[in-house]
Amino acid sequence: QCRIVAPCCGEAFWCRHCHNDARSDGKNRHEMDRTEVSEVICHKCHHRQRPSGQCSSCGVVFGKYFCELCKFWDDDGVANKVFHCAGCKICRIGGRENFFHCDTCGSCYPNEIRNSHTCVENAMHQSCPVCLLDLFESTTKVTILKCGHTIHQECLRGLQDSFAGLQSVRCPLCSVSLYKYDELWQELDRQIAETPMPDEYADTCILITCNDCQEMSTALFHVLGHKCKRCNSFNTRRT
Repeated sequence: QCRIVAPCCGEAFWCRHCHNDARSDGKNRHEMDRTEVSEVICHKCHHRQRPSGQCSSCGVVFGKYFCELCKFWDDDGVANKVFHCAGCKICRIGGRENFFHCDTCGSCYPNEIRNSHTCVENAMHQSCPVCLLDLFESTTKVTILKCGHTIHQECLRGLQDSFAGLQSVRCPLCSVSLYKYDELWQELDRQIAETPMPDEYADTCILITCNDCQEMSTALFHVLGHKCKRCNSFNTRRT
């Protein structure tokens, strides 16, 4: 129920995304720092005032949820359990009780992975390796991979659809397996056992490096894959 006055150019917009989209081209291209917003305009009475939860003139409520730090209003904020994270310095959805802030990764993560996720320095303060858009303030869902790297969920799905074989199960940044694939490795074991190589290749050994544990070892050559002797992963490469 209010428009924010951009501190950078003095124009009024419904949100920072509207401002950034409007100022994404040309010589005056820039983004707005919403924390610097010091003035809003009531949509009902057009009164200019400092940011708050409701209009100081007509009393209309600007949003059921209001964050004074982020200068953020949301009518669905209560239903979506929006909360402000002091570590992230932005508002997030899902309920404070369901998340923890990882100082190393630099973001809020679900409680379910508190003791299992791999920490990567500022993992969320990066660009998506596929679309190259910012991940930290992304409005689309971000996936946290087993290796600790991050990627847009839709971008990951598109990446997996565009690749075939083992390439589709690797992180695009470090090549570590995206998730645990114990059942897939067992299936490859079965297929290799049922598909013997021709006699001229039957005893051929090659040197491999595992993308998951980084162990170097030897394996019998097979067109379907080569198994790491240390961790049993087939996510390996010839060395």
